[in-house]
Amino acid sequence: MTESSNFGIIKTYAVPHPPIVLPEIGRGEESKIQATTIALKRVAQEIAELSPDTIILSSPHAPLYRDAFFLSFSEIDQGDMGDFGFPAVGETLNNDLELAELILEKADRKNIPMFADSRDNRLDHGSLVPLRFICSQYQDFKFLRLGLSGFSGEIHYGLGQIIAESAQELKRRAVFIASGDLSHVLKHDGPYGFKPEGPKFDQAVTDILSRAAFDELLTMPKSLTKPAAQCGLPSFQIMAGILDGKNVESELLSYEGTFGVGYAVLSFQPLNNNPQRKFLDLTSDKPKQVESDSGPEENPYVSLARYTIEEYITKGVLPDLFDNLPDEMTQKRAATFVSLHKNGRLRGCIGTLEPYHDSLAAEIQHNAISAATADPRFTPVRVNELQDLEISVDVLSPAEKINDISELDPRRYGVIVSLGARRGVLLPDLEGVDTAEEQVAIARQKAGIGADEQYQLERFEVIRYE
Repeated sequence: MTESSNFGIIKTYAVPHPPIVLPEIGRGEESKIQATTIALKRVAQEIAELSPDTIILSSPHAPLYRDAFFLSFSEIDQGDMGDFGFPAVGETLNNDLELAELILEKADRKNIPMFADSRDNRLDHGSLVPLRFICSQYQDFKFLRLGLSGFSGEIHYGLGQIIAESAQELKRRAVFIASGDLSHVLKHDGPYGFKPEGPKFDQAVTDILSRAAFDELLTMPKSLTKPAAQCGLPSFQIMAGILDGKNVESELLSYEGTFGVGYAVLSFQPLNNNPQRKFLDLTSDKPKQVESDSGPEENPYVSLARYTIEEYITKGVLPDLFDNLPDEMTQKRAATFVSLHKNGRLRGCIGTLEPYHDSLAAEIQHNAISAATADPRFTPVRVNELQDLEISVDVLSPAEKINDISELDPRRYGVIVSLGARRGVLLPDLEGVDTAEEQVAIARQKAGIGADEQYQLERFEVIRYE
């Protein structure tokens, strides 16, 4: 008997969530990913044999916040595949609110922001697809669902540690499911086309997970993860934190990319304790690799934002523009967003949806100062924080009205959902937002607009500088 077999997290799985794998939806097409089907059935059978008290699941399609983790705090989670045309395919699950409350308490003590949503929460397809397999074999469990965030891999890992501690403390026998697809750009005829980083990412992640080399999940370069158009990495990072300090027996059950999207199914059995596998402790003293441009080679958009913030915070003045700025920054007008992060956490974000100043450079300067001093969610940036700021600048194209959701592409376009004075905005190309329906739903929720209200849609494109 292993140290983990009595209570706590007794097993974890990494699984994909293709709706087509469900026979009600695939209608024969699921036979083209038979290995994935067989692996998901095996996962369900193993879970039934384990008979856990609670199943905890992280999904990239749960509500996504850049500066907090969603945690369902309603009595039940229920939902169906109505967005895919199959409202009869669904599940209703009772939530483990005692476990949720302890996770929230521990996260608060470690300054990891979580949003406990006590409204009637609707199951997303990233949760429903694996749950359909599990519930066909086993129903005697409580459930707990959480979303991902815009935080760093280390913070996702830290949340995993909290989940494991909480399950152990409450003597839960729990299984954790990390829901996430791999690259969406594996084939030219796939839904998102082909990029060479797609196959490279899938090969790297399946290798890392097969070896349980979870420290490598925390150092994957954005130059690989972002163009790969994947949604699973943050889920896997949470799972890695859950298994922190344990030897792990891992097994790759299947991998397929038939439809141009990578589907991997893996199982992870925690074994005995191993302090050499406390990866955050082992890497805390190592210098961080900074992938964004910095110093004299920093992108001029980011460099201007950084210089403006530093001058304003230290001297209280709006500095003059650089002499050598590109013509497009001084002669063009455009709306911008400036986002500040510190240690992977949001530290401020302010932007405009239409230009208010004479040049793009001036727009960046004013939004940079506002992001550093006027975001109502944060105190103003202090002098001793300046050296730790990570800055990105988004330049927006003019918004255009559209008549139908089919005119959106979440990889290419941001969306504005408006009704009267209520307006919700979501930038494009966000991890975990893979469909236009999800994009609009998140923007609606931010604006407090109901799904049945007659709202207006607009779209815009973004160039992001980091």
